[in-house]
Amino acid sequence: MTTLQLNNINKYFGTGSSRVHVLKDINFTAKKGELNLVIGPSGSGKSTFLTIAGGLQTPSTGEVELEGQAVKSMSNKQRDAMRLNKIGFVLQAYNLIPYLTVKEQFQLVKKVKKEHNLTNLSLEALLRQLDIEELQNKYPGELSGGQNQRVAIARALYTRPDIVLADEPTAALDSERVAEVGKIFQTLAREKNTAVIVVTHDLRLIEFADNVYQIMDGQMTLNNNMKTA
Repeated sequence: MTTLQLNNINKYFGTGSSRVHVLKDINFTAKKGELNLVIGPSGSGKSTFLTIAGGLQTPSTGEVELEGQAVKSMSNKQRDAMRLNKIGFVLQAYNLIPYLTVKEQFQLVKKVKKEHNLTNLSLEALLRQLDIEELQNKYPGELSGGQNQRVAIARALYTRPDIVLADEPTAALDSERVAEVGKIFQTLAREKNTAVIVVTHDLRLIEFADNVYQIMDGQMTLNNNMKTA
């Protein structure tokens, strides 16, 4: 089932001679049960693509559809509810609240989204899988970049979203952790029927993907040959 679709997306920044065409006629479909990788170097438009897919910014032209509904037709309240209830974001900046412990990060999410979250047992299992269960009383400032990244991943998955959008989720991780995160995303897609989209330059994640897209100079192509390369 198609859960996220981008149709003829273009994005421009700036005006006049400073105008930059960041995304060029992007067409993309994500289905539940699949892990999609979007591979590309820094500056290729990956992060812009992801934030448009998640409704965090609007395209200059084109349309984003979530489960058949055009995002641009939603009110601000509906868009906020969509992001809260349907989408789990893993952003490069982690977006952890500095004055809350790891445990309190999840407690805050539960206050905002009271239902359909992971059970306490499932959360504990996820924290163990990510090897961060011993860090629950630590603050983000006391953690390494890789630890903060794994907390951000856990927080995104805690809400049991229909769609996971992850921006360079393995950038600060060693190969062992990359494999673990890849398996988590793969299992999430296949066993929980979630649409997972990861933008990255980390080729170590390719083995876990159902589909591999390349984005270069704002143009996107499907290249599943990379899975067997």
